[in-house]
Amino acid sequence: MASSIHLAPDARGWTHEGGSRASSNAAAAVLTFHETLPGYGPTALRALPGVARELGLGHVLVKDESSRFGLPAFKILGASWAAYRAVGWRLGVPVADGQISVAELGARARRAGVEIVTATEGNCGRAVARMARLMGVPARVWVPSFMPEATRELIRGEEAEVVVVDGSYDDLIPILQEEADDRDTILVLDVGFEGYTDIPKYFVQGYGTMLAEADEQVLEATGQIAATHAVVPCGAGSVAEAVTAHYKSAGRGSRAAVLAVEPTGAACLHASLKAGRPVTIQTEETIMNGMNCGTLSTTAWPVLEAGIDASIVISDAECHAAVQELEAAGIHAGPCGAAALAALRKACAETAGVREELGLDASAVVVLYCTEGPREYPVPA
Repeated sequence: MASSIHLAPDARGWTHEGGSRASSNAAAAVLTFHETLPGYGPTALRALPGVARELGLGHVLVKDESSRFGLPAFKILGASWAAYRAVGWRLGVPVADGQISVAELGARARRAGVEIVTATEGNCGRAVARMARLMGVPARVWVPSFMPEATRELIRGEEAEVVVVDGSYDDLIPILQEEADDRDTILVLDVGFEGYTDIPKYFVQGYGTMLAEADEQVLEATGQIAATHAVVPCGAGSVAEAVTAHYKSAGRGSRAAVLAVEPTGAACLHASLKAGRPVTIQTEETIMNGMNCGTLSTTAWPVLEAGIDASIVISDAECHAAVQELEAAGIHAGPCGAAALAALRKACAETAGVREELGLDASAVVVLYCTEGPREYPVPA
């Protein structure tokens, strides 16, 4: 088996026990909240019948998050709910049911002098800044120096202050912790670490809206056959955690295998699964900026360790080819968005029994989570 694919056979029988009535109520509250935001509507599920035929699969479907609330990524689903919950908590206002409007909460936050800070490799920071703008509160977004200037300008376009640090995304976290303590600001991150676990869980809850939409759309597209496989980018792990918990939920009638994808220069999940413990790695530059993370979220790791069926590492060249393939099919994706297709192709091309182990056959219904819309990036050689 190629070293770029790691299989976890025990994940097949693992069940996430979070599918309780309380979790169902939380999912309903999140959806109700999202429906109050300007521009809410389900994103499209698009079929790739040619890819399915070529790879010998039943269906290959793309959950296209290239335009969500007018932003080019899914991140706003988690960022909006997390910021809303975090501000409510800081003000002592009960918002868990999603019933207090963003405008009302924002008015209270402004009177209290609330300020939000976050860190990002790209899409998440812009999403947090958008939510801060909707609430009318200031936001400060810390970014690594490798972030393109065009991306920084998009964040500034959300009326946020951008602070550039010479280093990686992982280098930003201790700086932010210190700032949040010193300035009494609200830290909104999708990454968990010691002493910071609640807000990352709200990000994961927020992504449930995307997953609920996908469930309904898959049944409609396939004639009531549920997904058997989901392929999702990893990064620090929050969306991969959400996808894994969803498809392995105790209350789910039909389970699915979950394949996680990472870039070769930032494959911290891959390294961690092989080591059997969380591993921090030194990252390298990649066109998949949103996955350029060297450390997994501590809140995501237990779910990923137990529930990920396959960890797949792809090169920038493989990712770029997937961007072009999706573009030809009318799906406008950025590198992180196209990574799922590249991972599926790698799994199906593997000759050492990977596709057989994963059940990637003519009955497979595969959902690719395209998490990012198009953006400029350096074309790999």
